[in-house]
Amino acid sequence: MSPVLAGVLQLLALVAALALAHFPLGTHMARVYSSSRHLRVEKWIYRGIGADPDTEMRWPAYLRGVLAFSLAGVLFLYLLQRLQGVLPGSLGFASIDPDQAFNTAVSFVTNTNWQSYYGEQAMGHVVQTAGLAVQNFVSAAVGIAVAVALVRGFARSRTGELGNFWADLVRGVVRVLVPIAAVAAVVLVACGVIQNFSGIHEVGQFPGGSQQWNGGAVASQEAIKELGTNGGGYFNANSAHPFENPTPFTNLFEIFLILLIPVALTRTFGLMVGSVRQGRAILATMAAIWVGFTALMMWTEFAHHGPAPDLAGASMEGKEVRFGIGASSIFAVSTTLTSTGAVDSFHSSYTGLGGGITLLGMMLGEIAPGGVGSGLYGMLVMAVVAVFVAGLMVGRTPEYLGRKIGTRQIKFAACYILVTPALALVLTAAATALPTPGHSVTNSGAHGFSEILYAYTSASNNNGSAFAGLNADTQWFNTTLGLAMLLGRFLPMVFVLALAGSLAEQQPVPATAGTLRTEKPLFSGLLVGAILIITGLTYFPALALGPLAEGLTS
Repeated sequence: MSPVLAGVLQLLALVAALALAHFPLGTHMARVYSSSRHLRVEKWIYRGIGADPDTEMRWPAYLRGVLAFSLAGVLFLYLLQRLQGVLPGSLGFASIDPDQAFNTAVSFVTNTNWQSYYGEQAMGHVVQTAGLAVQNFVSAAVGIAVAVALVRGFARSRTGELGNFWADLVRGVVRVLVPIAAVAAVVLVACGVIQNFSGIHEVGQFPGGSQQWNGGAVASQEAIKELGTNGGGYFNANSAHPFENPTPFTNLFEIFLILLIPVALTRTFGLMVGSVRQGRAILATMAAIWVGFTALMMWTEFAHHGPAPDLAGASMEGKEVRFGIGASSIFAVSTTLTSTGAVDSFHSSYTGLGGGITLLGMMLGEIAPGGVGSGLYGMLVMAVVAVFVAGLMVGRTPEYLGRKIGTRQIKFAACYILVTPALALVLTAAATALPTPGHSVTNSGAHGFSEILYAYTSASNNNGSAFAGLNADTQWFNTTLGLAMLLGRFLPMVFVLALAGSLAEQQPVPATAGTLRTEKPLFSGLLVGAILIITGLTYFPALALGPLAEGLTS
């Protein structure tokens, strides 16, 4: 079987699995977030945190809950790392330095999971399980909760109430993430992923010495790492490491986990707003972008443009032989079009245009299908913009799902869109202009610029993947990337929740002959065009200096 055919068959198998799974999971999540019943374990949690799950919140109160919970998470994880040296189960590792502890705490709480350290050489069992793995669950649940709040903004009328953040958070963890992650962890263990709490031991003897490896609860963390679109690996090699991703089947299964909830949330959206066809239109938009990017990535990598790949006969540098070009391309596109950041190959080693595709996937806002929760609310914000543009074209007040899109709503949407590009481009310019950050760049020219642009784009969009070659474990990068992750996560949430509140206050307007049919393929095409044009106008100069220049000169 040719490598191209193998890649296409894996792509078809993945699409079929997602098509089968998104219906029951999307329906389940719609019931979870629409139910008024509380499970017994949920009631215990509410008592423990002192929350009343039946109290409705307007958007400022909902936002305060998000920020307060996330701040507590940052402080707890920071202290856990700073105290690692005196904790049991630390494997003898020292406490983490302040700047790196700050960066890592912010990274995992914001669902970014950027790692400027070697996991197997820095983090003990306590930090990995009680710190990082816990944040993998709750940060994903926060993203889903904000998305559900926006959906309620479209579904409710003449009220500013968006539900209860604490109830949405707890339900997301207890009823959605934990059950699926538990099953996924069992599957991964059965397929060879390790799950233990062993210490450090030597493996083999080599002329230069011996190799040391430590065990860990890898399968359980790997499951939620992918399912929650987190991305932080137990080992530095991430999903390219055989302890995390041993076989072609586990590789495809992990891609399935990455895409599962973002795809299923489109059905949840359709059910909660009372129109499944609206959810299908959003899903079709996401699918068109994802399939298009995957096809482009496969083409660039199988064509292996460049002198080194031409001599080798393939673009296998930085890719695992057990996965090949096809599966690596699917993984790379899926992880950068979501907010996952996990990698089974090294994006810096892709062709110039291939590396540009991974960058562009993040620059779109990671909305196809996007991160857990963030993908849906990001796409809905873009849908608001697309409806507004369509309204301007025909001279009619724009409407979406029976809500008028006025100046207030479009201001919130515009602020949402501008936050991450401003962070990524301003910080990239600063790091390029100042002398000290440039010392961390391994490569010169266009590729070196891409390393810096990729880092800040990844952090601002809460992705977490990196171009290998950039030494980000410095005070400058730990601090600035941490700030980019914080602002890139929570500033957009402010505008999303404010938009949700403004929509929920409206009285729905009836559809007329002049109403744009947003469930039709025409609107999906308009939405794809709006996304690509807005992203292109924003980032094209930066892309021209980096991956485009590299791709056209190779």
